[in-house]
Amino acid sequence: MGQPVSQGSVRAGTVEIVPLRRKHLRAVMAIEEQVYTHPWTHSLFLSELALPASRVYVVARIDRVVVGYAGLMFAPDEAHVTTIAVDPEWQRRHVGTRLMAALTREAIERNYTAMTLEVRVSARGAQALYRRFGFVPEGARKGYYVGPAEDAVVMWARDIDTPDHARLVEALDRQAADGAHE
Repeated sequence: MGQPVSQGSVRAGTVEIVPLRRKHLRAVMAIEEQVYTHPWTHSLFLSELALPASRVYVVARIDRVVVGYAGLMFAPDEAHVTTIAVDPEWQRRHVGTRLMAALTREAIERNYTAMTLEVRVSARGAQALYRRFGFVPEGARKGYYVGPAEDAVVMWARDIDTPDHARLVEALDRQAADGAHE
């Protein structure tokens, strides 16, 4: 897989995005418990993985170590980002960008034209990532999050199936792979 990577840098080609499998769940759960105050359970992840026609989950690996994961649910008219998380030691190192690029490609491959997600009002870094992918705020969900209680911003990216959007996703993914600053 290439040279070992220090935590201070992510070299081109070292972040590998692969389908989330049961064997990854221990690492996913460790990240989930660090990142979220109300983490998903192991059984919830298993139930999500049991729905491959309507769900896609991926992990980001560096030297075969899981450093992040993300999921997408397919509804009739939209692809809904269900979760995205990066190990705190690897945040702000382009892993989230690589995960979002993979989810967007998957939605496009399944002929979706729009993606949506909810994000905490206070999660400014996450919102900035989503904006780079063309997501814009279109609503709010009052009291959506618990522990701590907080509203959610509902964001949408529309027309993801256009050549312009494909070029945007490819450019973001290429910059992240090359280690450019987010």
